[in-house]
Amino acid sequence: MEKSGKPSVAIIGGGISGLAAAKELRWLDPVLFEATDSIGGVWRHCSFRSTRLQTPRPDYEFSDYQWADRNDPTFPTHTEILEYLHGYATHFDLWRFIKLQTKVVEIRFVGQSWTKTGFTHLWGEKGQPIADGPAWEVGVVTPQSDTVQWRKFEFLVMCIGKYGDVPNMPTFPRGKGPETFLGKVMHSLDYCKLDDEAAKSLMKEKKVVIIGSKKSAIDLAVECAEANHGSDGQPCTMVIRTLHWTVPSYSILGLPFFLFFSTRLSQFLHERPNQGLFRSLACRLLSPLRRGVSRFIESYLTWKLPLEKYGLKPNHPFVEDYASCQMAILPETFFAEADEGRIAFKMSSWWCFWEGGVVLDDNTKLEADVVLLATGFDGKQKLKSVLPEPFRGLIVDSSGVMPLYRGTIHPLIPHMAFVGYVESVSNLHTSELRCKWLGRLLRGHFKLPGMEAMFRQTGAEMEVMKRTTRFYRRHCISTFSINHSDDMCEEMGWSSWRKRSWLAELFTAYNNQDYKEDKSQ
Repeated sequence: MEKSGKPSVAIIGGGISGLAAAKELRWLDPVLFEATDSIGGVWRHCSFRSTRLQTPRPDYEFSDYQWADRNDPTFPTHTEILEYLHGYATHFDLWRFIKLQTKVVEIRFVGQSWTKTGFTHLWGEKGQPIADGPAWEVGVVTPQSDTVQWRKFEFLVMCIGKYGDVPNMPTFPRGKGPETFLGKVMHSLDYCKLDDEAAKSLMKEKKVVIIGSKKSAIDLAVECAEANHGSDGQPCTMVIRTLHWTVPSYSILGLPFFLFFSTRLSQFLHERPNQGLFRSLACRLLSPLRRGVSRFIESYLTWKLPLEKYGLKPNHPFVEDYASCQMAILPETFFAEADEGRIAFKMSSWWCFWEGGVVLDDNTKLEADVVLLATGFDGKQKLKSVLPEPFRGLIVDSSGVMPLYRGTIHPLIPHMAFVGYVESVSNLHTSELRCKWLGRLLRGHFKLPGMEAMFRQTGAEMEVMKRTTRFYRRHCISTFSINHSDDMCEEMGWSSWRKRSWLAELFTAYNNQDYKEDKSQ
């Protein structure tokens, strides 16, 4: 690879995180490897025909590239989102960095000898995130050649995401798996690849069982119901292990949802990492108000939606789903289809196959022609499949969560950043701000703390998440996202209070427009 005088940087993945990274690092002329024939990530490869964004347009836009129709109250379809992302790439001339149909199959570390404590000086005392010479070799294949081609880089940005590519497949005792079933079994990842006619044919006039209860399962149920309109239509059955709260829209009794969780005042009710004594006392004193907000929303949802009618009312507080990024917005027709008998629900702590369908934990046998698995994806395995040892074994901690400082830097993996592995209400906002932070880190505007300090920070965040929700399984910062952004702004040398008045600071939601580039900073 020819040396341009700039550090050689590669970005792996062309979803929203990869595009944001390419834009913020374009001064380095990065190479962006995308395995498929299109940018867009999950919006291109893991979306159904009915999939829509779960937030209004202004809450899902880059800070310096607004939606043309941002005041349209409808939630955009996945096709509209892809058009928006293509427009972003064109506007910032990112296509010159993007190599489509270039799949990364292996990564090798070629930097200095590694020990578990040997990189303290790289991240801390020396403060040099970009290596002096090649640190990583990236092996790629293209449609033109199956031979692995190797490129050397001084810094990598991993943006391959947690969704898609590697399905999370349930396991079964011998004789009770899909090999026993005489019908068809398909994961939602494979369903996404079907065209409209094939998807409709798969479910039309068929007995369909959908395993799962989150957004993918909900969208699948609606598509199944729509395919079975008519006298010969069959109901589809959702098999649910754990109930989670769902909401019908982005408002509660006409009040914008952000008033309850996404303003500085509303987040003051919630614990945040490294809070002082005063803040801890305030959180304890205000805990009845925090519970009251959650119960108010639960009461509204129970009144608004037929949750009790269908046995779908969770027995845990709404705030626990919000704090674990488990909340989903329902399609408008979901319960209307259930009322017409086209969607049914079964609760079961476990299930397995029999030749005619699915067996539940009470030994009920559900007949099925098709079983659709909306069981999610294994994002950690996706990363482990390309990372070399010893980093593969270090990527997650003992609780199964990636300990990423500022949601970006793993203290034990040098010259590499991860974007798109922290969740909040708007993952685009979360990813873009981390890319801005990363860009300033690589420019040398600030230095990382030492390895131990980074682990203390990630540990503090994880402890807050554990105390906030029983569903702690991933890095979700939704109840302290503003505080998280404040810390990043301060490291970048920005003012952490981004609004024009203290009233706006307290009572209006933060979004990407508040984190536009401040040329004076």
